[in-house]
Amino acid sequence: MAESRQIKLYNSLTREPELLEVHGGKFGFYCCGPTVYGRAHIGNFRAFVCADLLVRTLRAFGYPLQFVMNLTDVDDKTIRGAQAEKIPLAKFTQRHAESYWEDRDALAISKPDIEPRATAHIPDMIRLVERLVATKHAYVADDGSVYYRIESFKNYGCLCHLDREGLRAGERVAQDEYEKENIADFVLWKKHRPEDGDVQWDSPWGPGRPGWHVECSAMSMKYLGESYELHGGGIDLLFPHHENEIAQSEGATGKPFVKHWWHVAHLLVDGRKMSKSLGNLYTLEDVEKKGFRSDELRYALMSANYRENLNFTWEGLKAAREAITRLKTFSTRLHEAIDFPVIRDHLPDAQRAEAFEARFLDCLANDLNISGALGELFAAVREINTVMDRDQLSTEDAKAWLSSLDRIDSILAVGAADSLLLKLTPEKRQVMKLVEERDSARARKDWVSSDRLRDELTKLGFNVKDTPRGTQIERRR
Repeated sequence: MAESRQIKLYNSLTREPELLEVHGGKFGFYCCGPTVYGRAHIGNFRAFVCADLLVRTLRAFGYPLQFVMNLTDVDDKTIRGAQAEKIPLAKFTQRHAESYWEDRDALAISKPDIEPRATAHIPDMIRLVERLVATKHAYVADDGSVYYRIESFKNYGCLCHLDREGLRAGERVAQDEYEKENIADFVLWKKHRPEDGDVQWDSPWGPGRPGWHVECSAMSMKYLGESYELHGGGIDLLFPHHENEIAQSEGATGKPFVKHWWHVAHLLVDGRKMSKSLGNLYTLEDVEKKGFRSDELRYALMSANYRENLNFTWEGLKAAREAITRLKTFSTRLHEAIDFPVIRDHLPDAQRAEAFEARFLDCLANDLNISGALGELFAAVREINTVMDRDQLSTEDAKAWLSSLDRIDSILAVGAADSLLLKLTPEKRQVMKLVEERDSARARKDWVSSDRLRDELTKLGFNVKDTPRGTQIERRR
């Protein structure tokens, strides 16, 4: 698409929509990635899918993007998990990183340009803490750990708009995560404790490990520079994690850290917060066991504006399935209009596909308004379906719409431009029925039925391919 456009995005720092601007020939975007201590749940993936929507939009608009998303593979949670299983930390986190990568690929989430792991950047974190000690923003406490002195940073609280009179100078918090009300000095380097087992690195302050907050500051500045354009993640990271990143980074460098801060709102399940106790902490695997596909989950997770809480329901997934089916049916009809052309003149508005595409992109340029963009898409589908019902769509117009749909799906990534390329003869209806039955069998993990249905499709002359979006076929030539 490579449109030369700018995106206006809400800035959590200024609480205003602002244009995303390029500085120095590249556009740096750092998004906080997963902590690999367990299988990522759909709440995590809501943030990651929305980040991918933003990444794909930035690239479609021609931004010279450098996208970095980290893996947190050392913190309180990962250490507790490894100790509970009595295995090395690296082995524990690698297993969960691989499950995350598998789910990421299934959800068609783009791989970042750089994906740093915290444990590979300990020297960078130590150097950052040394700079903070040297500038008096940090100190070694009597427990042997290094803490950030929030009283030393006059802008502390700028991101979450904190009342500085509530600061409790001299109090400290050693946990990587803590309650929002706790605004005491936070740990940068944690002295080794017996409960950490063999997880430790040498440092000027003795053996220990980094605090969670310092990890993202060190990794993002290593790859994007001491000042860059955009930093984001889930809204739960705004305080204390992102607030602490600003304090650490600007305290060390004396420069503005990030121009634009971007946050994705919470995912609710049936109107309630996700939790283990409620039994609604769903993973992609849980969704697939209910018979839904990864593309349907992706569509559902990004179908509301990122700044709005999204209420996940099974009925919502059914609606996502219907929406994707409408798009694929539309694509199939466009293919058939090309394969079986009707001799017609161009429609009076020959640029209709181009005009639609501009409206779709205008919505995304306005604070990533995906609801408006999807509204434009389905209004166009309804209109052009009516034109095709009347046999009034020329081959050239069908090609234009198909190209537009393909470009749009480079952003949506839900297979909107996919087509079975089958005209609905009795034979082709039979083939479509077999494909649907095989998808259902695979969702139930009924591999015997799945293999039998594959054999039937093969006998009918089709190559069968399994993809994260379900069964895809093509006629053997």
